[in-house]
Amino acid sequence: MTDWRANLIDDDAGLAAILREAKTVAVLGAKAAPAEPAYYVPAYLRAQGYRIRPVNPKIVGRSVHDATAVARLADLGGSVDVIEIFRRPEYLPDHAREILALDWRPMAVWFQLGIRNDVAAEMLAHVGIRVVQDRCMMPEHKRLVAMTGFH
Repeated sequence: MTDWRANLIDDDAGLAAILREAKTVAVLGAKAAPAEPAYYVPAYLRAQGYRIRPVNPKIVGRSVHDATAVARLADLGGSVDVIEIFRRPEYLPDHAREILALDWRPMAVWFQLGIRNDVAAEMLAHVGIRVVQDRCMMPEHKRLVAMTGFH
């Protein structure tokens, strides 16, 4: 049996692999206001070719990044490669349970910069989901993928 800790990704090779393999990103806590990181980070990712799926009950039905926002991950109607989370750390164990209850598994769950919850990360890593904590996808993509010409 593989050590679940191997799914806690904090090295450049692991981060780059996620960024290169992913095609679709669900943004949990997506925002519709351009000044918010939960808007402009996914906007950057969309410009880089990722398909963005906004998830936030406060903006259900609104078009954000050319996709209609849904209330919950279960409302996406299909799987995504990465779930990027813009929510406070205390909400992450509940979101981990929500992810584990889905009938599909993302390859990775990415906790945005400033967001860390080791309990939630362990829950996800134990079932084989790669977890990134306390990092922003935008500068990591710029540093590891955009600069190298991969994706």
